[in-house]
Amino acid sequence: MTCNCSPLWTGTAMDRKDVPAAQPAADAQAAEIARALVALRRSQSRRALARLAAHRTGPPAVGASTAPPDGVVELLDAVEDASALTVTEAAAALGVDQPRASRLAAQALAAGLLHREADRTDGRRSLLRLTADGRALLDRVHAFRRGVVAETTADWSPEDRADLARLLGRFVADFTAVTGTGRRPV
Repeated sequence: MTCNCSPLWTGTAMDRKDVPAAQPAADAQAAEIARALVALRRSQSRRALARLAAHRTGPPAVGASTAPPDGVVELLDAVEDASALTVTEAAAALGVDQPRASRLAAQALAAGLLHREADRTDGRRSLLRLTADGRALLDRVHAFRRGVVAETTADWSPEDRADLARLLGRFVADFTAVTGTGRRPV
């Protein structure tokens, strides 16, 4: 049986000569940061914010529209970041295959959150753009996220919050440069 695992998980990435060795203190700090990132990622993959929002707002009223799936909101975030994307570009931004991005786009288009328009520079391409309803939904999502972060850090000093904002932004920029990924945090 062949493992299609990432080199990071199989150990081959650790054997490369171009990966710098960490110093013991830096290694311990890097391990602590990596554990925190894994815990944060796990909470996101468990849709912690979506569950919290549902818990705080309760079930939708009869006849009210339900919230779109998380994947659709992630697509809207990606479109917002770029101002417009093709489905193929959206797939790359989301880290999903093109058929999955197509299904998410179809859901967002059907819900009136995105619209398609012809690319002015290449008529063969179709671009996805936010609609007013898509913008309004993202505004509510962003406000909720900011509220959760504000609540989480409410007992922190202003200096600690400023340090986290500065260092986390720097970490994301540096991580993006090392990994070649490219989405801004929202």
